[in-house]
Amino acid sequence: MQIFILLLLWASRVTETTTGTWRQCTELLPLDLLSFVLERDTSRVVPGVRVKQLAGVRGVQFLSPDTSMSFPASQFLVNCDLFPNEFSLVVTVKVNPISPKRDEYIFSLMGPKNVERSALKEKVEVLGTKNLGFISEDEQQLQKKETKSDAKPGGIILGLKLSQNGLNFVFKGNGKAAEHQSFHDIHLTPNQWHTLVLVIGIHHMKLTVDCSSPLEIAPPRAFPSDLNIQGSRFHIGSRGRWKGLFSGLMRQLVLVPNSDASHQICPSSDPQLAALSVPPLLLDLPVRRQNDRHATFSGTAGRLSVGLERPCSELLRHQLWFNPLKKGLYVCDGSAWITVWEDHKRLDYVSEHQVLITSSETHDVEVFQIQDVGLMAAMAHRASGSAVYLWTHLGFQLYQNISTHGALAWKHFQIGKKAYLVVSNSGTGTNKSLDKDPETDFSVIYKWSKRRKRFVRFQTLQTYCARDWEAFNINEQTYLAVANHRMGNSNHTINSVIYKWNRSTKSFEVHQTLITLGAYDWEFFKVGPYHFLVVANAFDGVTTSVDSVIYIWIDGRFQVFQTIKTFCATDWEMFQIGSRVFLAVANGYRLQGNGSSQYTISSTIYELDMSTQLFVRFQDIVTYSAVDWEFFSLREEYFLVVANSYNGESYSLNSILYRWQGYEGFVPVHWLPTIGCSDWEFFSSNGEFFLIYSSAKAALSKVFKLKTY
Repeated sequence: MQIFILLLLWASRVTETTTGTWRQCTELLPLDLLSFVLERDTSRVVPGVRVKQLAGVRGVQFLSPDTSMSFPASQFLVNCDLFPNEFSLVVTVKVNPISPKRDEYIFSLMGPKNVERSALKEKVEVLGTKNLGFISEDEQQLQKKETKSDAKPGGIILGLKLSQNGLNFVFKGNGKAAEHQSFHDIHLTPNQWHTLVLVIGIHHMKLTVDCSSPLEIAPPRAFPSDLNIQGSRFHIGSRGRWKGLFSGLMRQLVLVPNSDASHQICPSSDPQLAALSVPPLLLDLPVRRQNDRHATFSGTAGRLSVGLERPCSELLRHQLWFNPLKKGLYVCDGSAWITVWEDHKRLDYVSEHQVLITSSETHDVEVFQIQDVGLMAAMAHRASGSAVYLWTHLGFQLYQNISTHGALAWKHFQIGKKAYLVVSNSGTGTNKSLDKDPETDFSVIYKWSKRRKRFVRFQTLQTYCARDWEAFNINEQTYLAVANHRMGNSNHTINSVIYKWNRSTKSFEVHQTLITLGAYDWEFFKVGPYHFLVVANAFDGVTTSVDSVIYIWIDGRFQVFQTIKTFCATDWEMFQIGSRVFLAVANGYRLQGNGSSQYTISSTIYELDMSTQLFVRFQDIVTYSAVDWEFFSLREEYFLVVANSYNGESYSLNSILYRWQGYEGFVPVHWLPTIGCSDWEFFSSNGEFFLIYSSAKAALSKVFKLKTY
């Protein structure tokens, strides 16, 4: 009976292990992997490594895949079974030239040798050695083999390695084979220090080297959300074998679960050595020699330690410690850390909230509210067919597909209590074959059906590569303005059209036409009793240096109010701060006389001068083929975010968030990694605030949550 009960206990434990609910690793603090292995015995350097110095900076060199450089994952990732599905890795290394066909592991997470053997070993432990008669001879032999091979690692679960082709992130996919994501465009200079921040999300990966512009990719296979780490071990500087041993120097290795660590260490005054957590052993300063005037004194007093939590003891009295997470400087009094300075105005205003995978690249996103339904977003997809998404507790979820043709923009508007969407189509539609003019497109207005809870086709309007729609009301009349970009491939000097809502026919009719030059955007705004409409003119067929025009509403029509020289203007954004009125233009690029293009140019903020009644230049901001500005305010603070799309070499750029600083104007406070950014939209939900951007070069959009504490 006792043996029977033991067998039941063993079976229940195995069943619980194999079929129970796996626990995700969440709410973890940054984990300093390198300090964990180096500080096991602070009285000596652990076996298998030695400390070396390069350019006055210390790192560890790995001499062998010693067991001291390995530890069970359960010691670090406590009370969980699944690896975090979103995390960052912060690494500072000095690499050596790597020979062909050789891989060197910065770190690896290796699984158990054999899962079946682990279950067998547990069976032996439950029954005990006195009851081996209930275990077959084959199982006993297998148990003996397992005991001999316990020190050998199993298959790789996760790893970061270097090869001649660049940096490679390795992880166990849904199948048995490991997935490899290579960053071929990243080549580290040998014999120099570099700090890398690798950010892993379920549907995207981002690599930042030395706080430069990040390289962001959408991998063909998503990172698994159910990566089991039971029985696994971390190996620092190897994969537990001589083959693959890291030959360079390592100074920093930190795992940051559920966070983008690049915002915590960048920008940095020393980007190649940007620090989140460096082991104290590597912060010790060299002893000063009598003949060395440039060396620094050893000793504890006055040393600066950079990293996460540090113990304070009598031995560390007077030592300074900088915590990059809290942005604080502290001094040890022998028993506790005393605050010298803390930055309460943290710069990490934004955290990534959702990566929305779309059916194709997206040129524009329009966020709006539908009564009794909720918050929605219409996305203009490049490929045939756009989509409307509904905001839920999980983020934006697909709600409705709408047939479009080269959609470039959406605009939501209301007429009374009825809601509408209008799309700018720039490709061949179903009606085009019926039109005699092959250069004509047809844009479509959709009306919200309360009965069907869907948008349904309402009216079709003839357009010419329409880039934007603007809806506005003047004297209780509803108008639509379309920005016609070009007719055919060469004629950019064409009419853009103002439509007026006819209450009798319940349709839009032409009210006024205005000559535009490759129009990209309309922006309507009011100043006191006056109504204005400004067009972003981009190209006249010869040059991008053209006049954009501000119109004023007089006697039922728009008339020219002011012209402003712009350079492929793609967007206007009007905003007010107090009683001051501003207009910001996004300049795309400057076409040079030799036919080349300059994408790094200034976009400009203009302010309305009440004395001259003209908009005058207020501030220039360097942008990279900017295509959108978005203004918003939070708790009496004012912000602008720019959509940087291209710098002449890459579409993977930082779009920048600026904060209003009064007499300083707008200053950059946050750098947001984007891929071919085409639009920004600000929105709020249940007292929380968000930004969403669309990508014209990748099939994804991102939602960022704004921290308001």
